[in-house]
Amino acid sequence: MKTGTTSYKSQKIILSSIIYFFMILFTLIALVPIWLMLINATRNNAEINAGISMIPSVHALDNWKILTNRNFKLAVGFKNSLIISMCVTGLSVYFSALVAYGIHVYRFRGRQILWNLIMLLIMLPASLSFIGFVQFMSKAHLMNSYIPLIIPSIASAATVLFMKQYMDSVLSFELIEASRIDGAGEFMIFNMIILPVLKPALATQAIFAFVGSWNNFMTPFVLLSSTEKYTLPMLVQMLRGDIYRTEYGAIYIGIAVSLIPIIIFYAFMSRYIISGLTMGSVKE
Repeated sequence: MKTGTTSYKSQKIILSSIIYFFMILFTLIALVPIWLMLINATRNNAEINAGISMIPSVHALDNWKILTNRNFKLAVGFKNSLIISMCVTGLSVYFSALVAYGIHVYRFRGRQILWNLIMLLIMLPASLSFIGFVQFMSKAHLMNSYIPLIIPSIASAATVLFMKQYMDSVLSFELIEASRIDGAGEFMIFNMIILPVLKPALATQAIFAFVGSWNNFMTPFVLLSSTEKYTLPMLVQMLRGDIYRTEYGAIYIGIAVSLIPIIIFYAFMSRYIISGLTMGSVKE
């Protein structure tokens, strides 16, 4: 009996060691590119061209001076990116949850067709409709505007799918019926009762939407022409426009600065994911 127990414990230790090994390995794989970016932000061109280094240099202040002296409007880029990303995040998460709630709760004619259409939109690559989208925005006289960057986020098929699947697993029809009996309207039920239940899912999709919008370069690059409306990724890309010399250290420090809002937003929203998972693990 002792031999069997000892063997089981040994297998458990070996399995745990393998799991921890791969967890540490994957963590390093994820962190090394970020660390190299921070290191290169402290190096000058000669050091960067010399090869990879894991040790910080002493040129971070010089790179920052180069960055600010090149008409790099950091405050303008932050403001523009923040406006777009917050609007995209709010509209995408709220209306996607609303659509998923409607499909999940109500039984109406064409419901399955609508759901199949959403599945079809997920399978279609975004680049397929990009040219037509730009042409439509041009004919609608919406070029050099934030409207085509914000309003289309209302129709987020992937977010609708995620919300629908989450509702299938956690949402109770008894809760909705009880709210209706108490006299609550449909929008009150959704806003006051359903949304708090969906906090973990909302926080997850908010992170994805914010990061995707903040890092989006191609769409603003095509639609925006005024430098006063440029987002932060566009301003960072402009640092490579010097035909005489490209200051890679300044570019790296600009990229590092642009990641700060993403880290802050993730740290703020992740607590809702953790609290929701913890709450869901407790049975009354």
